Amino acid sequence: MTAGVFGAAGTADVGGDTAPPGRRISELDALRGLALCGIIFVNISQVMNIHGVVDGQVLPVRHALDLFVHERFFPVFATLFGVGFGIFLRRAASRTAWPRVPLLLRFAALGVFGLLHHVLQPGEALLPYAIGGFVVLLPFSWFPWWVNLPAGAVLVVLSVTLASGGMASVPGLLLLGFGLAQAGVPEALHRSTGKIAAVFAGSAVLSAGALVWQEQDPLSVGFTSSSAVAGLCLSLAYTTGLLLVLKTPAGRVVSGALEPFGRMALTNYLTATLLFVPLGYLLGLPESTSWGAELGLAAAILAVQIVWSRLWLDRFRYGPLEWVWRCVTWRQLVPMRRAPEAV
Repeated sequence: MTAGVFGAAGTADVGGDTAPPGRRISELDALRGLALCGIIFVNISQVMNIHGVVDGQVLPVRHALDLFVHERFFPVFATLFGVGFGIFLRRAASRTAWPRVPLLLRFAALGVFGLLHHVLQPGEALLPYAIGGFVVLLPFSWFPWWVNLPAGAVLVVLSVTLASGGMASVPGLLLLGFGLAQAGVPEALHRSTGKIAAVFAGSAVLSAGALVWQEQDPLSVGFTSSSAVAGLCLSLAYTTGLLLVLKTPAGRVVSGALEPFGRMALTNYLTATLLFVPLGYLLGLPESTSWGAELGLAAAILAVQIVWSRLWLDRFRYGPLEWVWRCVTWRQLVPMRRAPEAV
């Protein structure tokens, strides 16, 4: 049954020159790292309830975040989760005759992580992703990419039209990512420079127009269709922009920081909350207007996590919570330490 979706050999239906089965796609890890870099700035301000409007005026730092950060990175994060689930199902089909069983366990484990995380960060993302996996991805996993891609796009458009985006767009974004994985898009990123550049140019133009639209009501950012549209356009511009940077001489430096960070996305997403909640209280952030301190705290946590991720993955194959997630998914202990290199 899965062979009908992904092809008899477990490869994608389209794309032709795909990556070798099982090879980690480094561009996806870098994009996950990019998403985490933006998400922490939003999460700290929301959990600490930092005030962004004083005397009817939006404070400058908050205004800048509204323009370039808020709602710009969670669409990337959600779509990449959908991509990851799609790639996982394809590869699971080569290991078991019932690939949706480990996929269900993967959703369940993610839901548990989300429930625990919700204690410190109400409104966190993992639980909605798990629910979206059960409700949307599982039934749509029997359909091919040419059904799932447009269906995901329709769901995203409806969420923007009817609910001004936000978490309402998660089901559509997950399905969109799932369809991209089915279509073999992630494996083709290394040879799609022209297409990526065209999408970047188009999304940059659309982002400029969407930001002008959003600025018509700056006090209602996050609750309007204009901010949701701007978020989707900018998230696409950021995604394609990073993919282009990775193809330049500077790409090695950028990927060296973002890829290990993104490979441990689950661990870093959760531990960021464990760090910024107590530190935020120590800095007096709750109910304050201390946006400078918020920026400094976010930057410091990111710097620590980026360095720690690189050091950890030099010794281990998976991040700590990624390893737990993998063990639960396959109902067995998997090797954690890297094998020592031969001398």
